[in-house]
Parts: sequence; structure tokens; C-alpha cells
Amino acid sequence: MASLFLSRQSVEDRKLLIKKLHEAQGGNCFICEKEVDMALHKDSLDIDHVIPLKTGGKDDPSNFALSHASCNRSKQASNLEVARILQRFATLKEVVEPENRSPNLGDILKQANGGNAELSFKQNTGFIEYTLSDVGDDTIYKVPLYEDDLSGFNYFFVKLPIQYLRHDDRINPRSIGSNISKLVEEFYLKRPQLHVPLAWITSSEGKSAVYVFDGQHKAAAQIMLGAKAMPVRVFIDPDPDTLITTNTNAGTTLKQVAFDKSVQRHLGSTLYQDRIERYRKETGRNEDYYGFSERDLVTFFKGQSREMKRYILDAVRDGITSSQDNKLRDFIDYGGRGKERPLSYSSIDKTFYSFFIFQEVLDTRLDYGAESGENPRELETSQILNLMNIIAEEIYIGKFDSDIGTDKIENRLQKGENFPHGHLCTFRMSKEEVVYNWLRYVQQIAKFYFINSGKPIQEEKLFQYPFPDQLWENIRRFIRNLADLPLWVNKDLSETVFGGKQNNSFWQTVFETGKSPQGVQVMPKAINLVEMIK
Repeated sequence: MASLFLSRQSVEDRKLLIKKLHEAQGGNCFICEKEVDMALHKDSLDIDHVIPLKTGGKDDPSNFALSHASCNRSKQASNLEVARILQRFATLKEVVEPENRSPNLGDILKQANGGNAELSFKQNTGFIEYTLSDVGDDTIYKVPLYEDDLSGFNYFFVKLPIQYLRHDDRINPRSIGSNISKLVEEFYLKRPQLHVPLAWITSSEGKSAVYVFDGQHKAAAQIMLGAKAMPVRVFIDPDPDTLITTNTNAGTTLKQVAFDKSVQRHLGSTLYQDRIERYRKETGRNEDYYGFSERDLVTFFKGQSREMKRYILDAVRDGITSSQDNKLRDFIDYGGRGKERPLSYSSIDKTFYSFFIFQEVLDTRLDYGAESGENPRELETSQILNLMNIIAEEIYIGKFDSDIGTDKIENRLQKGENFPHGHLCTFRMSKEEVVYNWLRYVQQIAKFYFINSGKPIQEEKLFQYPFPDQLWENIRRFIRNLADLPLWVNKDLSETVFGGKQNNSFWQTVFETGKSPQGVQVMPKAINLVEMIK
């Protein structure tokens, strides 16, 4: 809503107001909190209401703030105080981005000078006594102790300064998603928290950090708004395996929380490692013993055979996704379908992992062929990584521009906007239904190579056979020649072929015939795999 107060000011009055706001804000932009230079920025400054008029803000200088024009016009909320908080979060995202991750509760706590104290406590019959000495409060507090009727875990409720809270990224590896903006706005409007965070402590030494494993988004939103203490339900010495399993089931089979698939895979991998440790312990094996198979684990944990199979496969997926050697991961959006990266984790899961990871448990020992480089799972992992790196080098690196992103590319093309050919090619080749088809051709190239060389293989275990250098060269040539096809940069196909989401069979028809199912000529001729590897 326009400001009548500002519209009635003279040029000199406006200059004076800008000067006063500049001084009151310490010379910084209200939103991004970076320097405002009165000379350099004089033509790119905005005065705006901190609290919008439509939500009850006053139209006078007490409710005005000075900001860079670019910050004000790209702000994530109409309320400038909320916009400033979300801008701090955006800055935090940039800080952790080199680690190929998004911020979590631990990062939010660190930013607010939290997560650096341990709770001193002692457990008595029916109650807990504790003190907050690490923050200068030596008062002895006493709260009731409860027992969970189903799990048998002891717990208590307490309001703790944020200095005592830590993020448990093992039980809950989730990052803070974009929906944090809605929670920040909700709490800013003084609406109450309906779900307290869940945490745990260990009683072995009478002093412990408090590890939050559930409710991190609500906790993060309140801390971002300046909360200095948080109500928490704290479990004492819980079985971590039970908590991990509960958290995993909540995000998978029970669908109680919105876990993206990459988080599910990471939790599954954690549970797989826990099951290996339990197997060793319960069968009297040494901690470095690997003389058992995936099948042995499934058999041992009889009542969890389906879960065990998922944990095993999740461990393979997570090993590939989290590998520091994975050049493709910089181009994958792990939290869904974002607007900055061309590939979604879901697409990777449905193509690379579904096609190339053997989907059944193995009967070979976990340490089989480890020293000779013939271990089937290790070979499978390393070769899928190598394939991803070839694809990253030929299609993505130096071509995809994250500043342009992926938002409404085809619509913008149709309106006359131009994009670098490399970026457009990457964007179009990354569509899930397109990836699905051209990765199938990579699979066929590998199969035919082994057939032509006379080597018998089990096709479903394709990537557990070592690929010769010539096969890798064939795959690289195919990817390179595929990326050079004119259709990826043909603007005229924006409305007919790339204008909407197509299915897998649509692109299968295009690649096999050169035409769409509707008869639109997409390529001069069908793809010939023999020619494509030359």
C-alpha cells in the first residue's frame, strides 16, 4: 500500500528522512544489514514500512526503514523485520553451500551463540534436579520425571536456554527447508508453538549436552526470531536405534513428517551400520569382522527382513550421494524440485539408482574381493560414481548457470528471452522423463559391449562387473554426442515438445523415430547407438 506520508514530502524532506534513517540503522540496509553508501547508493535506495499498513503499521517515520532497492524488491516477506530474518537465513545458506548442504538446526544455534553448554543434573525417584551453571544460573531446579508406558524410556519436560541445545544430525539429518519462512511469519504473529522439540541426554556422567532430534524447524524459527530459551521434552538414556527407527518410519511408512528421499536414504544407511554392529555384538564377532553377507543380516534380523533390505540399498545410495568425489551432486536439489539446480534427488533415485544398483541382497561376504578391487558393492558404487562424473563433465560443469536456475525457462523462451546454449541444453536434458530414456541407452551400450566381447553377465548386476577403459570411452562419446544434438537448443520446440511435462514413452518415441507421438519432427532421424559411440 502506498504511503501518503512519503508522497507529500518534498525532495529535501525525503533527503533528510533518508539521512536520519541511515544514522538510526548504523549506516546499514535494514534487510541485508550490509553497508549503505549515501553517495554510491543514492539512486538505489527505498524507504518502506517495517510493518505493512495492511497489517496495522503506522504511516509515519517511526515505522519506516531504509534499504537497498534491490533488497526491498526481492524481499521474501512484506514485513521488513521478517524479511531481515529470512535474509539472514539466506546468507547462512550461502555460507554452508560449499559443504554441499543446507543449514540445519545446529547452524541456526551457532548463529545465535547457542549449543555450547552442557546440562548438569541428577536423577532421583520421580524427579530430576538440574542447574544452569554454564549460563551463570546456579539455582537448583526440580521437575517431575515420567516413564513412557510403551517404550519404557524416562523423560522430563524443561525450558532450557538455547546454549544447552544441540542438533542431532545422526537421528535427524534433515536440513532446514524453504518452508521455514512460513513458520517464522506464523511465530512472528505471536501464534503459539503447538509441538515441543524432542531431545535426549545421557546420564553416565551427570552432565550432558541436550541433543534435539525432532521439531527442529519449529525450534529454528523461534530462535531466528530471537527466542533465548526453548521448552523441550528430554529422554534420558534412550536406545538410539529405537529413535532412529522411529524417526525413519515417521518419514517413510507412516508419512508423519515430510522427509525428502535423500534424508530417508541417509537414515537407512545409519540403520544399516547399526545392524552390522548389533550383528557382530550378538554373534560374538570382533568389531572389524566382515565375514558375513547381506543375506546373513537379513536372516539374522528375521522380523525385519523387508526393512533390512531397504537399509542395505539405502546405504549404497547414500554412499554415492554423499561421496566427496561425486561431481554431479552440485547439480542435484536434495529437498525436492527447487529452482536453482537442474536435477531433483527423486529423479536420481528413479533413474541412476533404480537402473544401476542391484536391487536384491548379496550372498557374498561383505569383505569379498575388497583387496583386489572386486567387491561387488564397492565396484557398483565406484562405477556409478564414475558414470555420474562423466555426465557432470560432459553436460553440467561449465554449462549450467545457477544464477539463471530453472524457473519457467520454457515460458521465458516463448516470451523472447535468450539463454546460453549450454544452460538450455543442460536444463532440457535434466528433465526426469528425458534422463530416464538416455540413461537406458547407457545401460544398453554397456550390455552390448559385454555381449560383443563374449563375456556372460547377469544384467541386473551390470555395474558389479568391472568396465574396461574402452567401454568408458564409448559411454563418454555417447553422452558427448547426445549433448551435441540440436534439439536441446531449438527454441521452436519450446511450445510443442518442451512446453509441458511429457511421459517416458513420449521421449522413447522421439529417440526411436525422430518424431513425437503427435508427429512433430524433433530430430532429423532416430538415434543410432553405434554411430553415437564413434
